[in-house]
Amino acid sequence: MLARFSLLFPLWLILAVAVSLYHPPSFTWFRGEMITIGLGGIMLFMGLSLRVEDFRRVFQMPVPVLVGILLQYTVMPFSGWAIAKLLGLPDSLAAGLVLVSACPGGTASNVIAYLAKADVALSVTMTAISTLLAVFLTPLLTSVLLEDVVAVDAAGLLKSTLQVVILPVLAGLLLGRRLPKLSAKLEPFGPPVAVILIVLIVASIVGQGRAELLVSGPIVILSAILLHVSGFGFGYLLSRPVLLFYREPLETAETRSRTISIEVGMQNSGLGVVLARNHFADPAVALPPAVSSVVHSLIGSLLAAIWLTIDRRRKERRS
Repeated sequence: MLARFSLLFPLWLILAVAVSLYHPPSFTWFRGEMITIGLGGIMLFMGLSLRVEDFRRVFQMPVPVLVGILLQYTVMPFSGWAIAKLLGLPDSLAAGLVLVSACPGGTASNVIAYLAKADVALSVTMTAISTLLAVFLTPLLTSVLLEDVVAVDAAGLLKSTLQVVILPVLAGLLLGRRLPKLSAKLEPFGPPVAVILIVLIVASIVGQGRAELLVSGPIVILSAILLHVSGFGFGYLLSRPVLLFYREPLETAETRSRTISIEVGMQNSGLGVVLARNHFADPAVALPPAVSSVVHSLIGSLLAAIWLTIDRRRKERRS
């Protein structure tokens, strides 16, 4: 039951955003520190779900992990910057798009990897590693790429990322090791709790920015679509030849390329929202990360369905 609820994440997100646009108070009560605490809760449960083995996989399959992380922190940030320039986005929206593009992979990518029958273990490992690296890379990339757009408090971004990502993840890891029985009981609730909190965060930001979104909605949605299509597309196209070069079996290379595509294409939009809200004066900066969450979930779900259809037809032809 809990697993089925989590797998319907894109549906809950669309419904919540629609309700928030129609009646903002339904979700705008979830605001301020509640959003920061909510993201911390997601990261805590992520830490609970991690095992030492997840980090050992970096040494067991270093090539796909390193390729995925490299693409995560090159393709997405520079795509965000280029799209903002190409579309001539206002400074606040450009800042929001670049900020979310510099965030690590999100936990929703693990759900989509499961739906797509991709390599879930690889997805979890890349999410964990990219999340840890985000403490330094998200503030650094954001400040460098936005240098000529808006003033960026890089030190503040670093501090917030440490507080709402690393500390909760480490707390979850520690709890899992010290209290394994309690951790085992809590772990099944992690995905549905994450779904509920992400939905609340995104719907709240959409409700708070409703007026701006109704005016700038089309360009924000277009920029998010272009960003995530770039991530999914380049994640697949650039990783596959590298994996084949390192002589991975064809089917393994295909599965891992799909996993990397999902991981690169899906961001931790909740972190983008929290950083935008805490470190940028203009509330419009939080809109691209909020819209991004909806867009990447829809594209990821669609991509999973396409890949499953392709695989099914291949099996039918073989039989």
